[in-house]
Amino acid sequence: MLYIPTLSVLSLEKGGEVIMKMKELDWVANILVTVGALNWGFVGAFKLDLVTTVLGTSPALVQLVYVVVGLAGLYQLYKMTTKTKK
Repeated sequence: MLYIPTLSVLSLEKGGEVIMKMKELDWVANILVTVGALNWGFVGAFKLDLVTTVLGTSPALVQLVYVVVGLAGLYQLYKMTTKTKK
């Protein structure tokens, strides 16, 4: 069971028991990491970089998206390796 003692944006309940709480930053990081994973999946499977395809006219914006997704991944790694206290 994952428990993060913070302001909850999303609560998933099963039988009245809260099994997950996520604060805003966690939610945004999850979305960014998912976008990054999907993009790498498309690069590997189809040689199609969706970020460059969508934002290709602005290389600086493409680079910014990659940096933000990378930071979200580092944040998720940090969250996975630190223990939360109840």
